[in-house]
Amino acid sequence: MPNTQDALIARAVLRDIRHTPQKARRVVDLVRGMRADEALNVLKFAPQAAGSDVYTLLNSAIANAKQQNPAIRDASELWVVEALVDEGRTMKRFRPRAQGRGFRILKRSSHISVAVSDSKVTSKSLSRTSTKAQTRNPKRSDKSPLATQTPAEKGASN
Repeated sequence: MPNTQDALIARAVLRDIRHTPQKARRVVDLVRGMRADEALNVLKFAPQAAGSDVYTLLNSAIANAKQQNPAIRDASELWVVEALVDEGRTMKRFRPRAQGRGFRILKRSSHISVAVSDSKVTSKSLSRTSTKAQTRNPKRSDKSPLATQTPAEKGASN
């Protein structure tokens, strides 16, 4: 596992883009874990509407990486290590329907973030929270004494 302390990580974030998160995730899932130049080629010819916005965002992340480390010559030296789509704000609109009713239309938006690195690192090592903070149930924790008991020991203790 490579050392993430000395690896260059550059991010770019696009907020409140008018694509639904479900449709944007289809595009982002195509390029996660790829080399940055290959990801640019995939996004350039992706038929989805969100492809052009993610293409621009990836170019921005590559430019941020070049700004941090001028020794990087082109996108072939970088990897897309993190690509996330979160739900943004939802605009509520109403359309008239039969018999005086109103029909709600939800116009969804999304926040897209991309991180590139000069080494191929998994996104688990980039996570901001520790594994202890993520595990709220002590029974599911690896270090819990309940998790280390075999089924025979659990039955014997009851």
